[in-house]
Amino acid sequence: MSQRIVIISNYYPPEMGAAANRIKNLAEGLQQKGNEITVICPLPNYPKGKIFKKYSNKFCVEEFVNTIKIKRYWIFPSKSKNAFVRLISMLSFAWSLWFSVFSFLRRKPDIFIINSPPLLVALSGLLLSKLLKRKTILNVSDIWPLSALDLGVIKRGFFYSFFKKVEKTNYKLADKIIGQSEETIIHINNIVEKSFLVYRNTPKLKEYTPKEKSKNTIKIVYAGLLGYAQGILSICKELNFKDLDAELHIYGSGMEEEDIIEITKNQDKNIYFHGTKTATEIKEEIRKYDVGFVPLRNEIYGAFPSKIFELAQLGIPILYIGGGEAAKVIIEKSIGFVSKPDDFQTLKENILAFKNMANSDFNILVNNSIKMHKEEFHLSFQLNKFNQFIISK
Repeated sequence: MSQRIVIISNYYPPEMGAAANRIKNLAEGLQQKGNEITVICPLPNYPKGKIFKKYSNKFCVEEFVNTIKIKRYWIFPSKSKNAFVRLISMLSFAWSLWFSVFSFLRRKPDIFIINSPPLLVALSGLLLSKLLKRKTILNVSDIWPLSALDLGVIKRGFFYSFFKKVEKTNYKLADKIIGQSEETIIHINNIVEKSFLVYRNTPKLKEYTPKEKSKNTIKIVYAGLLGYAQGILSICKELNFKDLDAELHIYGSGMEEEDIIEITKNQDKNIYFHGTKTATEIKEEIRKYDVGFVPLRNEIYGAFPSKIFELAQLGIPILYIGGGEAAKVIIEKSIGFVSKPDDFQTLKENILAFKNMANSDFNILVNNSIKMHKEEFHLSFQLNKFNQFIISK
């Protein structure tokens, strides 16, 4: 049965990154199930913190991308480290998305899928859906403000207490809730009783041929956001990859980009910066390397980086820094090595383990990754669960 579905998200292509790709895959997947999809999002600005040139000096842009209607509204863009400035940025889109209400008065959607965080954008979307008396599904990718507390970007106090209240209100307003990990569902279930679903941010099913390990220097790749949460800058400062007979190749953009570029000028560290690539280009780039880096600066409860699924699809073993559910999957599926944040000694040992690994052992990790992707962690498998969840009463 076809349904009219509106997705509200703070990120969407042509913006890059896991969040934008996740929503794009979701929108296209639900459309292929026969649903009519509209996406409401800000004018593209992430991660540079500036409106993309094509969309500058505009309040609203409506366009069709792959026959999906995209309504982009004004936002005060920022990549500032100042919490107040980021709050203003969140509030700007939380306000401007309400201009979409006029288009829904004549032809109301059946379902709203609202993505969180940002919490205030999610709250605004939930209130809009309630005004229209529509079914609402909250898609929680990170547990805010707990994740912010784990990262150290917010402290217990007024703002933390305020966002905790917003978080609880959002859960109460939603009819159903989707989380990216089992930990996320456990956290929310301790606050409210709702219908829940674990929906993984996985790529489309595609089988890649297993690749061989480099014969000499081990080549490690990181592709993604260069922000505080990932901690790439601190790794670049702490490790000399040349001493480990390894190379670190970095693709991406973000707040720490300029500092990372400065470090790469020191050719004695074997760290190389390659800028940004499109979603299609980056997969072909990643396949050139031996190991995929998935770092977190801190252990974040509920976090399950989608890079793990993307690397598994490509058959690239993983070098993970973090803990929780993601670490358990990597160990249980035998697709890479794990170390704790700031444990640079274990990280060095893991890099050397990859470096000294026999080709036969490396091939086992590669084949385990491809098998994991093929059997469960791909988009079609996840979407079938998602589609049944949203249409059920």
